[in-house]
Amino acid sequence: MNKKKLTPEQSEKLMKVLHQRFEKNMLRHKGLDWRKIQSKLEKNPKKLWSLNEMEETEGEPDVVGYDKKTDEYIFFDCSPESPKRRSLCYDYPAWEARKANKPESNAIDKASEMGIEILTEEEYRQLQELGKFDLKTSSWVKTPAHIRELGGAIFCDRRYNTVFTYHNGADSYYAARGFRGTLRI
Repeated sequence: MNKKKLTPEQSEKLMKVLHQRFEKNMLRHKGLDWRKIQSKLEKNPKKLWSLNEMEETEGEPDVVGYDKKTDEYIFFDCSPESPKRRSLCYDYPAWEARKANKPESNAIDKASEMGIEILTEEEYRQLQELGKFDLKTSSWVKTPAHIRELGGAIFCDRRYNTVFTYHNGADSYYAARGFRGTLRI
């Protein structure tokens, strides 16, 4: 079996979970039709596999928008706290630079392995318009090149009813910091 393809049973189970989450959280996707989304998912088994990876790491992926220009539905990790892919450096160069206590992996490579992208700061702020996320955790977000070139990386969280963007060394990692993903279908 192809590693990046779900069995019919896995696909059916995931589709049911995604549909229930869609129905439960209609404020995230006003005006969108589940049947159209389901049809796109059924035609894109690799993307469905990626959504399953998001689900397996407790990201609770849900539809948060539709891009008319590209005819794509946009999914974000919508779990209340950062998904269970934490204790990661920002990227491979940061991971490689650590001399001691290297974490298991890094956020950028982990996202790539899952077939997703990590949220940009702008996307993270869009997510926070849909609810209150990362009240106890934080999430790495895509870092601008000029910051990354100097060894830094940025992450976001929500505290005091405000969304904050912070910086840290890209090689740092914490048990409460992970990353949120996005997938376009």
